[in-house]
Order: sequence, then C-alpha cells, then structure tokens
Amino acid sequence: MQPAPAAPIRSATPDDLPGIFAIYDPEVLAGTATFETVPKPLRERIDWFNAHASPRHPLLVADAGSMIAGWAGGSRWSPRPAYDRAIETSVYIHPDHRGQGVGRRLMLELIARCRAAGAGVLLARIVEGNPASLALHESLGFQTVGITRRIGEKFGRILDVRIMDLHLNL
Repeated sequence: MQPAPAAPIRSATPDDLPGIFAIYDPEVLAGTATFETVPKPLRERIDWFNAHASPRHPLLVADAGSMIAGWAGGSRWSPRPAYDRAIETSVYIHPDHRGQGVGRRLMLELIARCRAAGAGVLLARIVEGNPASLALHESLGFQTVGITRRIGEKFGRILDVRIMDLHLNL
C-alpha cells in the first residue's frame, strides 16, 4: 500500500475557518497548547482571519481534500511598532495527521513566507509538556530564549512557557 500523498500547503481562505477551528477548539477546551479557554465566536474568528491578510502575517493550511490536516500562522508579537520585525508563530495539526510531517511542512512554508515578507525574527511560545512542538521547533533551528515560569493556569495546573526564536536575517 502506498502512503497517501502529502496534503498541499496553501494560503487559508474564509472557507477554511470551520476546519481550522475544528483543530483549534479541542485544544481550547481540553488542551494546554493554547491558553485560550473559550472558543471564539464567529465574529472574532473572522477578525482573527482578517488579521492574517498581509504577506507578513500569513495563515496557511495543509489541505487534505476532505479536511484540513493542519494550519500555521504568523501573528503580530506586539501592537507596538518597534516590534514589527517580530512574528509569533502558531502551528496546530489534526490528531489524524500528527507524526506525518504536516507540521514541519507547514512551518517550513511559514518561515519562507515570513522571510520573503521581511520579518527579522520568528517567535514561538511552547507550553511545558508539549515535546512534539518543542522537537519540531528545535529541528527548524528555533532556540530557547527563556522560560516564563508559572505564567499560565489552565485546568487547575500552573504552567511554564518556553519562548523560542528563529532569526531570519542573520
């Protein structure tokens, strides 16, 4: 039996929002990969999508045909203009597609697009207890800048968050 062809990576469209949030909402409700605790209502989902309308802040999906296999995005690190060279990354993979290289392919495309758009540094926040995300980011050249200790609380757990960066213009 041949392996299934890799899901193509492409820019997200508004039609992808249900598939994106089908992956994200379970993490909101039952996981610690995000510190959001309530799923976004439709209006906020549209605003979030629109915040990714520029080449500098891309939103990508791995399109498996009948479903979104994963998504990755680049967001503003801070609303302060002096931070505009910094982009925060996010990557989430559908459970049925984990361990198949989808996250790596999404992140490689995200890195390439952010570099082409002139970003200087990519940042990632990875909660303790997420070894797959940590390994993915390390394999792509992200380095730990520091750990913010006991910064979050979810499901009664006090959590540390690792901050990692990847410099694109060194």
